[in-house]
Amino acid sequence: MHVAAFAAAALLLMGYNGAGAQGHPPEGGDPPAARRAGAAMSDEYRVTIARLKYGGGGDWYADPSSLPNLLSEFSRRTGIPTASMEKVIEPGDPELSSFPFLYMTGHGNVSFTGPELEKLRAHLLGGGFLYADDNYGMDKSFRKAAAALFPERELVEVPFGHPIYRCFYTLDGPPKIHEHDGRPPEGLGIFDGDRLMLFYTYESDVGDGLEDPDVHGDPADRREAAMRMAVNVFYYAMTR
Repeated sequence: MHVAAFAAAALLLMGYNGAGAQGHPPEGGDPPAARRAGAAMSDEYRVTIARLKYGGGGDWYADPSSLPNLLSEFSRRTGIPTASMEKVIEPGDPELSSFPFLYMTGHGNVSFTGPELEKLRAHLLGGGFLYADDNYGMDKSFRKAAAALFPERELVEVPFGHPIYRCFYTLDGPPKIHEHDGRPPEGLGIFDGDRLMLFYTYESDVGDGLEDPDVHGDPADRREAAMRMAVNVFYYAMTR
């Protein structure tokens, strides 16, 4: 998926803006203009997510059914045409800049080389967006990597009134999908001015909640909470 896909999707969003509460169609609605335009799109111009294949030994491939499920539900709920599968990309890949929305998760160690940090930093400062979701065990190494990525910027709490919690669904912050240590979920971020360019959910486990229902056996309301958070993150990145 190229950057043009985000631009095309933004035009579709403009086509039905105001169709429902919060500027989006009612849940489960099918925005007709977006559906018609999407039907004529080639896959190259369908929105997708690039899963970041990082080094360090962590399981960057965790929750394999999560992103296909998110892409499918995002299309159904917003009317924006999406690809059926995510793209896997390494941070040093020359095509990195072609994928505005990056996603990473895992349970283990995260590590980037110097050149990878430079390329990822340039991508985010140039308008890209990274969503990182701790799958329990990634936190320590991710915070270290984030500090190396932006040593001059802090990973700070994103206020509950921020548009990422209001742009499609109205949310009260990140959901608590799995208990783990019993701590409250956190939504942290790194900003470039007013623009949130990196969003990190900790003690939340959104990715697990996006998986097929039989993977973790989570109740429907918990899986819905995870999906709403993920839809908001993707929607925010697309429209900012």
